[in-house]
Amino acid sequence: MDNTQVSDKIKEEVRATYAQIARRFVQAPASASCCGPQPAQESAIEDEACCDSGETAQASDCCSSSARVKVKVAAHGYTAEEVDDLPDSVAEASLGCGNPTAIASLQPGEVVLDLGSGGGIDCFLAARKVGPSGRVIGLDMTTDMIRLARRNAKKMGVTNVDFRYGEMEEMPIPDESVDVIISNCVINLSPDKDAVFAEAYRVLKPGGRMAVSDIVTDGPLPDVIRDHVNWAGCVAGALDESIYLNKMRAAGLTDVAVTQKRIAGIGGLLASEDVQTMLAQMDPPLSVEWLQGQLENKIASVIVEARKPE
Repeated sequence: MDNTQVSDKIKEEVRATYAQIARRFVQAPASASCCGPQPAQESAIEDEACCDSGETAQASDCCSSSARVKVKVAAHGYTAEEVDDLPDSVAEASLGCGNPTAIASLQPGEVVLDLGSGGGIDCFLAARKVGPSGRVIGLDMTTDMIRLARRNAKKMGVTNVDFRYGEMEEMPIPDESVDVIISNCVINLSPDKDAVFAEAYRVLKPGGRMAVSDIVTDGPLPDVIRDHVNWAGCVAGALDESIYLNKMRAAGLTDVAVTQKRIAGIGGLLASEDVQTMLAQMDPPLSVEWLQGQLENKIASVIVEARKPE
């Protein structure tokens, strides 16, 4: 399988994974449950109702308890003040590893681009900061997530956020039109990070900045992990920290620096039945203990900041 085929498979794996998550919150017309499957149609991304009422929330498992949701997002750096008035369909669909808006120093009137916007949590928090004179663009390659985010925006009455379908490697954004780019643990999923950073440089205004949360490694991962597309949603796409930063510099970005870093836990990954089955099916089979030795203390969640020169 050549690099293009591998890249395509990774993208499809990521798209399928996040589409399944989004469908938990978006009612499928052909199903009595809002958690049922729904085909993605790029040309027909609609706003649909799911879990809007307390009665629905009690009847369906696609709605989470507010307390559990708040614990989850707090672990990613969001404050109670930020998430208290967010619907569960916004907070529960948060799949990142940090809170990029907390360090983006957003100002009223700025134009913000969120790469991999998902259910919209970072877009909605950014929209508060830039105010009615500013604008936030959420970019996502999963139509189900776009549908969910637009429904969330309608529910919240947010009018200064625009959710668009597209890929980070080829952004449907005009040159030099964005003040700030944020992203929450999505760039690591891209099989072509050079293209992502080149596009980021293109769309940023002179003097514009990036403030992203992401996953990096300390040294390279074993080939069996890095090249297995079923790991795409976890660590397969993560780069060594120095390589990641150098790719940003190669795109023309300056003042590139890691401003926060914490070692990522791997307990959930090791406990996953899918991962354990995958290891057992390797030739030769691999153990959970082997995987733990390969990954422990090697994966980190970081916040990276950079700037486009004036």
